Amino acid sequence: MPTESASCSTARQAKQKRKSHSLSIRRTNSSEQERTGLPRDMLEGQDSKLPSSVRSTLLELFGQIEREFENLYIENLELRREIDTLNERLAAEGQAIDGAELSKGQLKTKASHSTSQLSQKLKTTYKASTSKIVSSFKTTTSRAACQLVKEYIGHRDGIWDVSVARTQPVVLGTASADHTALLWSIEMGKCLVKYAGHVGSVNSIKFHPSEQLALTASGDQTAHIWRYAVQLPTPQPVADTSIPGEDEVECSDKDEPDLEGDVSSDCPTLRVPLTSLKSHQGVVIAADWLVGGKQAVTASWDRTANLYDVETSELVHSLTGHDQELTHCCTHPTQRLVVTSSRDTTFRLWDFRDPSIHSVNVFQGHTDTVTSAVFTVGDNVVSGSDDRTVKVWDLKNMRSPIATIRTDSAINRINVCVGQKIIALPHDNRQVRLFDMSGVRLARLPRSSRQGHRRMVCCSAWSEDHPVCNLFTCGFDRQAIGWNINIPALLQEK
Repeated sequence: MPTESASCSTARQAKQKRKSHSLSIRRTNSSEQERTGLPRDMLEGQDSKLPSSVRSTLLELFGQIEREFENLYIENLELRREIDTLNERLAAEGQAIDGAELSKGQLKTKASHSTSQLSQKLKTTYKASTSKIVSSFKTTTSRAACQLVKEYIGHRDGIWDVSVARTQPVVLGTASADHTALLWSIEMGKCLVKYAGHVGSVNSIKFHPSEQLALTASGDQTAHIWRYAVQLPTPQPVADTSIPGEDEVECSDKDEPDLEGDVSSDCPTLRVPLTSLKSHQGVVIAADWLVGGKQAVTASWDRTANLYDVETSELVHSLTGHDQELTHCCTHPTQRLVVTSSRDTTFRLWDFRDPSIHSVNVFQGHTDTVTSAVFTVGDNVVSGSDDRTVKVWDLKNMRSPIATIRTDSAINRINVCVGQKIIALPHDNRQVRLFDMSGVRLARLPRSSRQGHRRMVCCSAWSEDHPVCNLFTCGFDRQAIGWNINIPALLQEK
């Protein structure tokens, strides 16, 4: 009988414990130890299919987030009280100041020195709020100069790279993680050719400078050269897809376009390349043509870049020196120069102008992965990095950049409008910004619930000769976008 009574007592205590554990978390003034212990107790009593370690970690993270918001809320209340106190003191000293006066910077000069200091604090506070209004006006102006023209939808996975043909007919090329590269009619947004010769993600696409050849790099450790023949459809009038006056809003992945139908299934498919470049022991992340198109360079995760003879597919040079995986390679439009970028925070300039001497210069100016480095007109190179900066370099002076652009998000494959010297910056945070070579911001491409990219923007490419679309972007939302950038308007605004 005593044993039965003890077991009943134990069962009653366990029941009460389970009941207490089913209570929701409430904000209390308990100690930090009690706050962190509460989720663990609740975790034991709730019915969940997650492992206990995962559930415990999640609840700890949620608790940290809640404490951060609580601290911000308390700090905000203290700031509000301070502003109210400053206002009362100013009013008591006979200097009543309203928000309109402060926003214009009109402060009365009759107040004492201490009152002036208080006024300056209030002025700073009001400036912080009015700066948002100024930014909204600038965004509206940028939207008028940057119009979305066409969306290119057909890939079944994210698009890593976009490129524009340099010969007639001018077509758009996209390289995707769905193992394919597609060629598009720029005006119609119609898929013209599908290349399906790779067995891995297609990471880049570049067009031959004078022939209808495309060069693609892939995760299957190869680069392919393939010939295409396309006939452009009759262009139709382009509808204005911009939404005047629409505010920019955050978009979720649920807003992505419905891509269940395979748009590329109706276009001709190529599966066999003219040439396959095989020398890398890792993912080939990028490839480009040297000036003249007789040689090609590839960049790989095996930390090397290779120079090939296009006609024979033979390896001419293996470029070694990077300490980590390569992320990009680019060639000079008129000289035998190659620039490679890497996760080792550097990019290197390789000079093949003298057949007997192959010099290399190392640029060290970033603190994180250099995602791309590209040539511009003259002796300049522009580099972008995961450290959220873009730097403009003079090849004659490698010690320090001549301009630095600081942003709020990691930067992916950049591109420079050679004629106008405008840099397009695609970001991880779905934004695309335009800067000039001196680091002055010109515009931000519109992004809303109805237009713009909905996930990370991977690459940008200028097309200075096309009459309608002169900038193209692609992203991991599985679409490429053609934009009309009114460059004279942007430069005039600057």
